[in-house]
Amino acid sequence: MDTFALVVTIGVALFFTYTNGFHDSANAIATSVSTRALTPRAALLMAAVMNLAGAFLGSGVAKTVSEGLIETPHGSGGMTILFSALVGAIAWNLITWYYGLPSSSSHALFGGMVGAALAGGIKVYWSGVIEKIVLPMILSPIVGLLLGYLVMVGIMWAFRGANPHRAKRGFRIAQTVSAAGMALGHGIQDAQKTMGIVVMALTIADVQDHNGIPAWVKITCALMLSLGTYAGGWRIMRTLGRRIIELDPPQGFAAETTAASVMYTASFLFHAPISTTHVITSGIMGVGATKRISAVRWGVAKNIVAGWFITMPAAGGVAALCYAVVHLAAG
Repeated sequence: MDTFALVVTIGVALFFTYTNGFHDSANAIATSVSTRALTPRAALLMAAVMNLAGAFLGSGVAKTVSEGLIETPHGSGGMTILFSALVGAIAWNLITWYYGLPSSSSHALFGGMVGAALAGGIKVYWSGVIEKIVLPMILSPIVGLLLGYLVMVGIMWAFRGANPHRAKRGFRIAQTVSAAGMALGHGIQDAQKTMGIVVMALTIADVQDHNGIPAWVKITCALMLSLGTYAGGWRIMRTLGRRIIELDPPQGFAAETTAASVMYTASFLFHAPISTTHVITSGIMGVGATKRISAVRWGVAKNIVAGWFITMPAAGGVAALCYAVVHLAAG
């Protein structure tokens, strides 16, 4: 029974990674597609390949996810909690994808973990949740907004005397690089989060007693994220690429460069699991504000930010309900 529960939980974790891929593929490519720097299918293929590569760069984020957020009790109870957390995250991913709302798959997962842990009566390390999840959730969009604004101001100053048509053509080419960097950062962040969950499942089932990530876990999580990315997330892509602001190639390059820089810094310096959705959205807002404040459709932005704040409690609520149903059925 324990082996069956482990296999099911890992399978659900991989499905979560797949939904993460098609839910968040828009993060890496929406700006490049909206500015016509890349065709949608070419952009998705590039993002899938870079997601795959990024998944193998480091393991700091995975260790952050698997340690210090919730207690990891052994046995069927612990596996039920992980299963419920993943179901909560998947449900929220699918709901927000359907409505085209670029919410965070990462925070859906964290919300699911906390909700399932509370329902299961196991310890939540609130200091770890605040330090590792809440603070990066608040700080990363602020940094993305300010940095996006500053990067765009720098580009406008550096190219103030350039021919507009020639400059846009150059930035359209440069966007293929910045979009690839964004997709690589997404792979570094989001594949590692699922790796951390799978390691927790293996530890709960007493399959391994260390925090290292087996090679098969890295490969499987990376492939599922890439497959999901290639499946695409067209609804969210429209929201990011056009509904917040109509981007031109210099603005798209600035937003992608900003988001990629924030993700690399968070991953390699702080091992902090941040949301790629949050940083690219805030980067787009910061870049758009250089044009004029009213150029950003703040009504759309407000709805997106509201979605950020309800993601964790909503996914946590679904996870708690799932735990109650599974526990009742098993009892």
